[in-house]
Amino acid sequence: MTPARSDGSSWPADVLIVEDDPIIAIDFEDRLLGFGVTDVRSVGSVTQALGAIAKRAPDFALLDVELIRETSFAVAERLVALKIPFVFVTGYGAEARIPPEFSGRPRLQKPCSSDALEAALKARSLD
Repeated sequence: MTPARSDGSSWPADVLIVEDDPIIAIDFEDRLLGFGVTDVRSVGSVTQALGAIAKRAPDFALLDVELIRETSFAVAERLVALKIPFVFVTGYGAEARIPPEFSGRPRLQKPCSSDALEAALKARSLD
């Protein structure tokens, strides 16, 4: 069951965070749980993310663009194929090299405010 928000719509029940910095991942987890998301999973690599998606597809994902020695674009491709909404998260702003096929995807700038994170979740529910 998807938790209801005060405006009557709902949060994603299961969010996958792909983030190689454990402190940032914990911060996202805490904020998502505080919003009412019931299940938040964090992984730090493309291999772990693809495994988590294969095990149980999330309702939404936050993808750090630049992971240690790799990017999250393979994860983005898998999410697109499964029609799962996601947001790129980057500390590089406009300088982040996003492939053309993902250029229209939403992005959050690290560090992001709780309001920006909440807006990304709300936008997801409109899809």
